[in-house]
Amino acid sequence: MTPQPLRVLLVDDQSLVRMGFALVLSGEDDLDVVGEAGDGTTAVGQVRALHPDVVLMDVRMPGLDGIEATRQIVAEHPDTRVIVLTTFDLDEYAFGALRAGASGFLLKDALPAELVQAIRTVASGDAVMSPRVTRRMLEMFADRLPKEGTPAPSGDSRLAALSPRETEVLREVATGRSNAEIAADLFVAEATVKTHVGRILAKLGVRDRVQAVIVAYEAGLVEP
Repeated sequence: MTPQPLRVLLVDDQSLVRMGFALVLSGEDDLDVVGEAGDGTTAVGQVRALHPDVVLMDVRMPGLDGIEATRQIVAEHPDTRVIVLTTFDLDEYAFGALRAGASGFLLKDALPAELVQAIRTVASGDAVMSPRVTRRMLEMFADRLPKEGTPAPSGDSRLAALSPRETEVLREVATGRSNAEIAADLFVAEATVKTHVGRILAKLGVRDRVQAVIVAYEAGLVEP
């Protein structure tokens, strides 16, 4: 039986941008653009009506912005994944959207193939964040991160449940490395890394890698 195409909602206040995304996605048999929205309020309503699998979300929009729209969508529809798209890799508002529950962060100059793969990745339950954005996040947190290897603050109980190996894997994830790269660094099978990541997510109470990375930054586990 052929799987149903992934349902995608496009949210951007510029109609030409939405048109461009729609053209890119229309060539993929496993993706179906089910609706569009030009602001956050409309986006929230469209998610309620259309139940998309993935939302491509702009950040800066009139009225309800992408951050609050993401927060509402994730709270009401935990199975719907949100990918934040922005022109500005220095946009602190976009990082706010990640904290609000977005599963990915891409710049609008990403290649079409990268966008398509990102949609498939978040729909499968994983998360996406470009290395360029990962570096910027590290720089933004630099002024309050301790040296690498320093134990997490004693008052931060989020990392206490992790084993030493899981903490090591989380540190690697937080620097933007893939499962394959982590496996090579730690001399273990990629499937083993995937298992560790799954346990990390469960213990931290987060739903994907992006949220785990944010916890690692806030807990002072990594340095830029």
